[in-house]
Amino acid sequence: MSAPSAPAPFQLSARALSLKPSATVAVTSRALELQRAGVDVISMSVGEPDFDTPPHIKAAAIQAIEAGKTKYTPVGGIPELREAISAKFERENGLSYGPDAVTVTSGGKQALFNAFFALLNPGDEVLIPAPYWVSYPEMVALTGAVPVPVPTTPESGFQLDPGALEARVTARTRMIVLNSPGNPTGAVFSPEVLAAVAQIAQRHGLVIVSDEMYEHLVYGAEQVSIGRYAPEHTLTINGASKAYAMTGWRIGYAGGPRPVIAAMNALQSQSTSNASSVGQYAALAALTQHDETARFTEQARHAYRARRDRIVAGLNALGLPTPTPQGAFYVMANTTRIHSDELEAARRLLDEARVAVVPGTDFAAPGQVRLSYATSLERIEEALQRIGAVVGA
Repeated sequence: MSAPSAPAPFQLSARALSLKPSATVAVTSRALELQRAGVDVISMSVGEPDFDTPPHIKAAAIQAIEAGKTKYTPVGGIPELREAISAKFERENGLSYGPDAVTVTSGGKQALFNAFFALLNPGDEVLIPAPYWVSYPEMVALTGAVPVPVPTTPESGFQLDPGALEARVTARTRMIVLNSPGNPTGAVFSPEVLAAVAQIAQRHGLVIVSDEMYEHLVYGAEQVSIGRYAPEHTLTINGASKAYAMTGWRIGYAGGPRPVIAAMNALQSQSTSNASSVGQYAALAALTQHDETARFTEQARHAYRARRDRIVAGLNALGLPTPTPQGAFYVMANTTRIHSDELEAARRLLDEARVAVVPGTDFAAPGQVRLSYATSLERIEEALQRIGAVVGA
């Protein structure tokens, strides 16, 4: 009689199994297959600047390498960088976070991950304006907390309604997550809206996690940090990726109450430890060599604005309703003219127009797709012509 077989040695945890598979994987995989086969696919799906990292930032990294600054650093970042971030918060955002109230992370995503795990318990509810960046609800769910979407509409430019937000507050609500300027919508929440949200947090004793990664990419709107209205309730997240074209350098940071920052550092000490030492010195140059950095951000903002204006006008002319975003480098287009299902619409745009976009499925944006205009005007023009052929315009 044979012995009973042993259980499989590798059984995935309930936490890993709880992660939802991305509805965009099939489209993304198909785009990569086409590109590997030599097909000219116009990628409007990538959420990163198409500009190179500015020379003065790269030079600082090279100098750091040559000076041997390649060892471990304090978990929360080198003192010089934390001081520079503290000064940046004061100078640009009107926020008073001392260096000991600042932490440096391996990208903004880790800052958010650390914050959620430091602040949330199973069963807590987290209010998240939708459409939202896909990682917010997944990170929240990993802590055992419950993401609660707060819908916004294309007709309002995806502006948040504070009344709709407060209507979803319950006895279990613990946190509000804000992203302004936002991914995927490009919405910039007005100072009046932010002041109202701050009052809601104060009335109900809620934490605000404010993701301000796109703060320098604003076109005609007023960008305000909500921490100015409710500093005792707010944790501010930012990083070097979008403003300084440093996505691959993986430098994020956060400022907030000292006990929260200390808890985030403790979590990080048991996961990644410090962010890249070389990346930290590069970010230090970005934050302290003000003139060079300002020239770069202004040039990038000017280019993005021209691209935004062209793609919004072009998509609307094709009968794909597209609100004008006030920030970031994304637009959300209604693609029901192509197909009622946004995933199928994205597949048609890829297969027939050879234009890669991101379906709104994982953004909680049915009937819409996200297009990134972090690409040249020439490629945008070509993309519009190809899309026009699909819609018959």
